[in-house]
Amino acid sequence: MRLTNRWNRLVYRLWAPIYDTVLGAFFRPGRRRAMALLDPKPGERVLLIGVGTGADLPLLPAGVTALGIDLSAAMLARAHARLPLPGREVTLIEGDAQALPPGLGTFDAAVFNLVLSVVPDGAACLRETLRLLRPGGRIVIFDKFAPEGASPSPARRLLNGVTTLLGTDITRRLDDLVDRPDSRLSCRDEERRVDHSSHGERGTLGCVRVMVSTVSRNSGSTRGPWTSTSITGR
Repeated sequence: MRLTNRWNRLVYRLWAPIYDTVLGAFFRPGRRRAMALLDPKPGERVLLIGVGTGADLPLLPAGVTALGIDLSAAMLARAHARLPLPGREVTLIEGDAQALPPGLGTFDAAVFNLVLSVVPDGAACLRETLRLLRPGGRIVIFDKFAPEGASPSPARRLLNGVTTLLGTDITRRLDDLVDRPDSRLSCRDEERRVDHSSHGERGTLGCVRVMVSTVSRNSGSTRGPWTSTSITGR
Protein backbone atom coordinates (compact mmCIF):
# COMPACT_ATOMS: atom_id res chain seq x y z
CA MET A 1 0.00 0.00 0.00
CA ARG A 2 1.18 3.52 -0.83
CA LEU A 3 0.26 6.49 1.29
CA THR A 4 -2.06 9.06 -0.28
CA ASN A 5 -3.55 12.33 0.92
CA ARG A 6 -6.99 10.76 0.92
CA TRP A 7 -5.85 7.91 3.15
CA ASN A 8 -3.91 10.23 5.46
CA ARG A 9 -6.95 12.44 5.98
CA LEU A 10 -8.96 9.39 6.97
CA VAL A 11 -6.42 7.70 9.22
CA TYR A 12 -5.38 10.89 11.04
CA ARG A 13 -8.99 11.77 11.67
CA LEU A 14 -9.07 8.49 13.60
CA TRP A 15 -5.70 9.16 15.24
CA ALA A 16 -6.54 12.70 16.37
CA PRO A 17 -8.43 11.92 19.62
CA ILE A 18 -5.80 9.44 20.86
CA TYR A 19 -2.53 10.49 19.20
CA ASP A 20 -1.04 12.38 22.14
CA THR A 21 -2.15 9.75 24.65
CA VAL A 22 -0.74 6.83 22.67
CA LEU A 23 2.40 8.33 21.11
CA GLY A 24 3.08 11.61 22.89
CA ALA A 25 5.50 10.30 25.52
CA PHE A 26 7.30 8.02 23.05
CA PHE A 27 8.27 10.83 20.68
CA ARG A 28 8.68 13.62 23.25
CA PRO A 29 12.48 13.23 23.70
CA GLY A 30 13.04 13.46 19.93
CA ARG A 31 10.85 16.53 19.63
CA ARG A 32 12.73 18.27 22.42
CA ARG A 33 16.11 17.38 20.92
CA ALA A 34 15.00 18.58 17.49
CA MET A 35 13.91 21.97 18.83
CA ALA A 36 17.13 22.32 20.81
CA LEU A 37 19.18 21.67 17.67
CA LEU A 38 17.13 24.12 15.62
CA ASP A 39 17.55 26.73 18.37
CA PRO A 40 14.98 29.28 17.12
CA LYS A 41 15.65 32.83 18.23
CA PRO A 42 13.24 35.62 19.25
CA GLY A 43 12.11 37.53 16.18
CA GLU A 44 12.50 34.58 13.82
CA ARG A 45 9.72 33.06 11.70
CA VAL A 46 9.43 29.30 12.07
CA LEU A 47 7.48 26.98 9.76
CA LEU A 48 6.17 23.74 11.25
CA ILE A 49 5.39 21.20 8.54
CA GLY A 50 2.88 18.55 9.58
CA VAL A 51 2.19 20.35 12.85
CA GLY A 52 -0.40 17.70 13.77
CA THR A 53 -1.81 18.06 17.28
CA GLY A 54 0.67 20.84 18.01
CA ALA A 55 2.98 18.87 20.30
CA ASP A 56 5.92 21.03 19.14
CA LEU A 57 4.22 24.36 19.78
CA PRO A 58 4.92 24.58 23.54
CA LEU A 59 8.61 23.91 22.76
CA LEU A 60 8.92 27.14 20.76
CA PRO A 61 10.71 29.88 22.71
CA ALA A 62 9.01 33.16 23.47
CA GLY A 63 9.40 35.82 20.82
CA VAL A 64 9.11 33.63 17.73
CA THR A 65 6.40 33.81 15.10
CA ALA A 66 5.26 30.39 13.92
CA LEU A 67 3.11 29.00 11.13
CA GLY A 68 1.92 25.42 11.38
CA ILE A 69 0.42 23.54 8.45
CA ASP A 70 -1.26 20.14 8.38
CA LEU A 71 -3.41 18.15 5.99
CA SER A 72 -5.72 16.87 8.74
CA ALA A 73 -8.42 19.20 10.02
CA ALA A 74 -8.99 16.87 12.98
CA MET A 75 -5.34 17.03 14.03
CA LEU A 76 -5.31 20.81 13.60
CA ALA A 77 -8.33 21.11 15.89
CA ARG A 78 -6.20 19.54 18.62
CA ALA A 79 -3.40 22.00 17.88
CA HIS A 80 -5.82 24.94 18.06
CA ALA A 81 -6.81 23.80 21.55
CA ARG A 82 -3.24 24.54 22.73
CA LEU A 83 -3.52 28.20 21.75
CA PRO A 84 -2.86 30.89 22.70
CA LEU A 85 0.69 30.37 23.90
CA PRO A 86 2.12 33.29 25.88
CA GLY A 87 4.87 35.13 24.06
CA ARG A 88 4.44 33.26 20.77
CA GLU A 89 2.45 34.32 17.74
CA VAL A 90 1.14 31.10 16.18
CA THR A 91 -0.98 30.67 13.06
CA LEU A 92 -2.36 27.29 11.98
CA ILE A 93 -3.62 26.48 8.49
CA GLU A 94 -4.94 23.40 6.74
CA GLY A 95 -3.01 22.50 3.61
CA ASP A 96 -0.87 20.08 1.64
CA ALA A 97 2.83 20.31 2.51
CA GLN A 98 3.69 18.91 -0.94
CA ALA A 99 2.18 22.03 -2.55
CA LEU A 100 2.26 24.91 -0.10
CA PRO A 101 -0.20 27.76 -0.71
CA PRO A 102 1.14 31.07 -2.04
CA GLY A 103 1.58 34.16 0.06
CA LEU A 104 3.15 32.55 3.11
CA GLY A 105 6.28 34.70 2.96
CA THR A 106 9.76 33.56 3.92
CA PHE A 107 10.99 31.80 7.04
CA ASP A 108 14.16 31.60 9.08
CA ALA A 109 13.72 27.99 10.13
CA ALA A 110 11.52 24.95 9.54
CA VAL A 111 10.57 21.91 11.60
CA PHE A 112 9.92 18.50 10.00
CA ASN A 113 8.95 16.33 12.94
CA LEU A 114 7.49 12.95 11.98
CA VAL A 115 6.16 14.16 8.65
CA LEU A 116 8.55 13.07 5.87
CA SER A 117 7.59 9.47 6.57
CA VAL A 118 3.90 10.35 6.33
CA VAL A 119 3.39 12.56 3.27
CA PRO A 120 3.07 10.62 0.00
CA ASP A 121 6.08 12.41 -1.53
CA GLY A 122 8.64 13.34 1.10
CA ALA A 123 11.04 14.87 -1.43
CA ALA A 124 8.32 17.21 -2.74
CA CYS A 125 7.46 18.22 0.81
CA LEU A 126 11.09 19.05 1.55
CA ARG A 127 11.53 20.90 -1.76
CA GLU A 128 8.42 23.05 -1.19
CA THR A 129 9.60 24.12 2.25
CA LEU A 130 13.12 24.97 1.08
CA ARG A 131 11.53 27.29 -1.46
CA LEU A 132 10.20 29.41 1.42
CA LEU A 133 13.36 29.48 3.52
CA ARG A 134 15.72 32.43 3.31
CA PRO A 135 19.35 31.75 2.32
CA GLY A 136 21.11 30.50 5.42
CA GLY A 137 17.83 29.32 6.94
CA ARG A 138 17.83 26.18 9.06
CA ILE A 139 15.80 23.02 9.04
CA VAL A 140 15.52 20.20 11.53
CA ILE A 141 14.25 16.72 10.63
CA PHE A 142 13.12 14.21 13.24
CA ASP A 143 11.65 10.98 11.92
CA LYS A 144 11.62 7.18 12.02
CA PHE A 145 13.85 6.55 9.02
CA ALA A 146 15.27 3.23 7.93
CA PRO A 147 19.04 2.88 8.50
CA GLU A 148 21.25 4.31 5.76
CA GLY A 149 23.51 2.31 3.48
CA ALA A 150 21.30 -0.71 2.95
CA SER A 151 17.86 -1.65 1.70
CA PRO A 152 15.18 -2.05 4.37
CA SER A 153 15.20 -5.55 5.81
CA PRO A 154 12.45 -8.03 4.89
CA ALA A 155 11.12 -7.79 8.44
CA ARG A 156 10.94 -4.00 8.19
CA ARG A 157 9.16 -4.21 4.84
CA LEU A 158 6.68 -6.67 6.32
CA LEU A 159 6.04 -4.41 9.30
CA ASN A 160 5.63 -1.49 6.90
CA GLY A 161 2.50 -3.15 5.56
CA VAL A 162 0.98 -2.49 8.97
CA THR A 163 2.46 0.95 9.62
CA THR A 164 1.28 2.34 6.27
CA LEU A 165 -2.25 1.40 7.28
CA LEU A 166 -1.60 3.52 10.38
CA GLY A 167 -0.31 6.43 8.28
CA THR A 168 3.48 6.16 8.20
CA ASP A 169 6.13 4.58 5.93
CA ILE A 170 9.06 3.17 7.92
CA THR A 171 11.06 2.09 4.86
CA ARG A 172 12.11 5.60 3.82
CA ARG A 173 15.73 6.65 4.22
CA LEU A 174 16.87 10.16 5.05
CA ASP A 175 19.59 10.27 2.39
CA ASP A 176 17.09 9.40 -0.34
CA LEU A 177 15.32 12.67 0.48
CA VAL A 178 18.18 15.07 1.18
CA ASP A 179 21.00 13.80 -1.04
CA ARG A 180 19.51 15.20 -4.26
CA PRO A 181 20.81 17.72 -6.81
CA ASP A 182 17.91 20.06 -6.05
CA SER A 183 18.04 19.82 -2.25
CA ARG A 184 20.02 23.08 -1.67
CA LEU A 185 21.09 21.72 1.71
CA SER A 186 24.58 22.09 3.10
CA CYS A 187 26.17 21.48 6.47
CA ARG A 188 29.57 22.92 7.36
CA ASP A 189 31.93 21.06 9.68
CA GLU A 190 31.75 23.74 12.35
CA GLU A 191 27.95 23.37 12.49
CA ARG A 192 28.04 19.70 13.42
CA ARG A 193 26.27 19.08 16.71
CA VAL A 194 25.88 15.41 17.53
CA ASP A 195 24.16 13.99 20.58
CA HIS A 196 26.24 10.96 21.54
CA SER A 197 23.82 9.76 24.19
CA SER A 198 22.26 7.11 21.96
CA HIS A 199 23.32 5.49 18.71
CA GLY A 200 22.29 2.63 16.49
CA GLU A 201 19.03 0.89 15.74
CA ARG A 202 16.70 0.16 18.60
CA GLY A 203 13.16 -1.11 18.80
CA THR A 204 10.82 -2.05 15.99
CA LEU A 205 10.98 1.37 14.33
CA GLY A 206 14.75 1.28 13.89
CA CYS A 207 16.64 4.55 13.72
CA VAL A 208 14.73 7.57 14.90
CA ARG A 209 16.97 10.34 13.68
CA VAL A 210 17.38 14.06 14.13
CA MET A 211 19.19 16.13 11.50
CA VAL A 212 19.77 19.87 11.36
CA SER A 213 21.18 21.66 8.33
CA THR A 214 21.31 25.03 6.62
CA VAL A 215 20.02 26.13 3.24
CA SER A 216 22.79 27.08 0.85
CA ARG A 217 22.88 30.45 -0.87
CA ASN A 218 23.08 29.02 -4.36
CA SER A 219 20.97 26.61 -6.35
CA GLY A 220 23.57 23.85 -6.19
CA SER A 221 23.91 21.34 -3.40
CA THR A 222 26.94 21.01 -1.20
CA ARG A 223 26.91 17.57 0.30
CA GLY A 224 28.21 17.78 3.84
CA PRO A 225 28.31 15.59 6.92
CA TRP A 226 24.76 15.37 8.24
CA THR A 227 24.21 16.04 11.89
CA SER A 228 22.13 13.12 13.05
CA THR A 229 21.39 11.14 16.14
CA SER A 230 19.46 8.04 17.01
CA ILE A 231 16.90 8.76 19.71
CA THR A 232 14.52 6.36 21.36
CA GLY A 233 11.34 7.59 23.00
CA ARG A 234 11.09 6.58 26.64
